[in-house]
Amino acid sequence: MSELLARHRAVMPNWLALNYNEPIEIVNGKGNRVIDADGKSYLDFFAGILTNMIGYDVPEVREAVERQLATGVVHTSTVYLLRGQIELAEKIARLSGIPDAKVFFTNSGTEANETALLLATYARKSDQVLAMRQSYHGRSFGAISVTSNRSWKNNSLSPLNVHFLHGADRHLAQFKGLSDADYIAACVDDLRHVLATAVSNDVAALIAEPIQGVGGFTMAPDGLFAAYKEVLDEQGILFISDEVQTGWGRTGSAFFGIENHGVTPDMITFAKGLGNGFAVGGIVARGDLMDAPHAVGLSTFGGNPISMAAANATLDYVLDHDLQANAARTGEIIIRGLREAAQRLPVVKGVRGKGLMFAVELESPAQAARFMEVTKRAGLLAGKGGLYGTAIRMAPPLTLTVEEAVEGLGIIVTALETINAEAAAQ
Repeated sequence: MSELLARHRAVMPNWLALNYNEPIEIVNGKGNRVIDADGKSYLDFFAGILTNMIGYDVPEVREAVERQLATGVVHTSTVYLLRGQIELAEKIARLSGIPDAKVFFTNSGTEANETALLLATYARKSDQVLAMRQSYHGRSFGAISVTSNRSWKNNSLSPLNVHFLHGADRHLAQFKGLSDADYIAACVDDLRHVLATAVSNDVAALIAEPIQGVGGFTMAPDGLFAAYKEVLDEQGILFISDEVQTGWGRTGSAFFGIENHGVTPDMITFAKGLGNGFAVGGIVARGDLMDAPHAVGLSTFGGNPISMAAANATLDYVLDHDLQANAARTGEIIIRGLREAAQRLPVVKGVRGKGLMFAVELESPAQAARFMEVTKRAGLLAGKGGLYGTAIRMAPPLTLTVEEAVEGLGIIVTALETINAEAAAQ
């Protein structure tokens, strides 16, 4: 055990997850690569859990932060006007497609989802909320209540009355072999049945990830949430799209993941990649919903000048360089290559994803852990997850080049070949 790891374990909680048998300390980064304390370089295919969205040491972001630091104003809180906050809110409101949108900034995706749930339950005067099976929405009390993954759920107590829906669980026996249309129809039937049997009067909202992050990048077929929204609209139930991982063009086919379903939600929550490593989260919602609560509110750190400088520069970079198109281009190379390889590798049970958000499903958690170690040794960082711990999930920076996509694909396929050979030899 390294000296730093021993110190970590002495003062940090046991449930604070670390990747790898021998965890690494990242000390340097440039472009889409990082270097650990031993000097080893890695192509980063996990981006700090989808947070270093445009890579490392980006001059536009660094210079924006340095300009703000040079003013001497790192913090004022939201009781004063914040120019950077207003400018960023204007951009996000416009990009969201939500009519008469207003924006509130937080420090994380967890806090953003808490805010959305507060607004929805306030507006509808109901504690009843719908969420998706296999979902993950954060680690706080309310966010855990709408999380549907036992590995990440510490508490059965809840401030909300939650019912979970189908939509990302096509591996179940009753759904295997169904076409997209038939699966959507079955899910809608189930939603109507839940509303007829499991709830009492008004339901506040459905909160859903267009692509489930911790769930292993499982996703509903395009169009499911449009079909769900037709039912929700009949009863005035609000729709919250959790875009903490799917926002800002990552899916390649849409700027916000929910757009793949042809839906404009009532609220969108966001975080992670917007600050390219600086802490920022938030919610964009219809103005009437955002303005409704009667109590005074503020955010001490949300929307602070440093994070806003980084986020404005990051969002401008994404738009100016059309990184959504780059995600589509490079993601297609990788996903196509993985699907081709999967045809000859029995250990691969599935490949899924959109743009630069893709996953490989393996046979066992042990194989997923083995993949992590093999790719680490080969110089690539990945993540794992899924309901059963069998998914490898990867989401490189949106600045990934075609050459890096090919390089990363080669490392992944070689690792899968190694695991497949080991399984065959057992």
